[in-house]
Amino acid sequence: MATADLLVIVIDLILRQIPIAYRDVFRFLIGVRVCNIHAFLLYAVTDCSVWFTVTFTFDRFVAICCRKLKKNYCTERTAAVVLGTVTVLSCLKDTFWYFMLNGKYLQSNSPWFCWGRPGVRNSLIWGIGEFLQYLITPVIPFVLILLFNTSTIRYVLVASRARGRLRGPSSGGSGRDPEMESRRKSLILLLVISGNFIVLWALHAIFVVWFRLAGLIPSWNNPEFAIGELGYMLQTLSCCTNTALYAVTQTKFRQQFIEVVKSPFYLIAKCTQRRGV
Repeated sequence: MATADLLVIVIDLILRQIPIAYRDVFRFLIGVRVCNIHAFLLYAVTDCSVWFTVTFTFDRFVAICCRKLKKNYCTERTAAVVLGTVTVLSCLKDTFWYFMLNGKYLQSNSPWFCWGRPGVRNSLIWGIGEFLQYLITPVIPFVLILLFNTSTIRYVLVASRARGRLRGPSSGGSGRDPEMESRRKSLILLLVISGNFIVLWALHAIFVVWFRLAGLIPSWNNPEFAIGELGYMLQTLSCCTNTALYAVTQTKFRQQFIEVVKSPFYLIAKCTQRRGV
């Protein structure tokens, strides 16, 4: 998730500016469909970022609610297979954008990016492709995340009441329950990451649907351009926050991060000691 989020920031926010700011330097690429490649990579890593959030949500659902399935599913091998499958499918799906867009970057008082090819943007193929794009990302992820979260919350609440009744007579209703504390921490992390995704993507999704319906229904007015820009900003922000949330909520993550930061100093101290000897 952190890798996909970082790639979104690099490809969308950094590489989008370079061909415009350094137009003369990149003239030797004028015959290459750079923007098409950029669009393909951008949509692919965005899909990976979104669907990695879905797979994380499902993983927590299995770990908390499905004890029998957990032994076989919650393994490093399964994680590698799932992440690899999501990546491959995202790349295959987003090859559509390579053929639908212009090869040149355009500005025209809009975010710098390539536009649809002449005659394609209003075609049935474009409409179907765009509809499927926003159905797969983020509509279906919205539904799946809400479904898994609801099931997980219900299971945790029922299990908490049951364990409380069982522990009550023997512990006098007091005492720590490590199992339930672990579940609560996992549930909090799950809800924060999933809720962050839904809230920050919601405005962008609403704007896209509104904009398309306004083009189909004459009585509807187009949404304000500023709303689209705000939705785009929040959508991009959603790809910046998951790593920070991990750092804040996960003890093991913080410990490993501190070890990585300290390792160069340990190496320098070790080399200094050897020279001193």
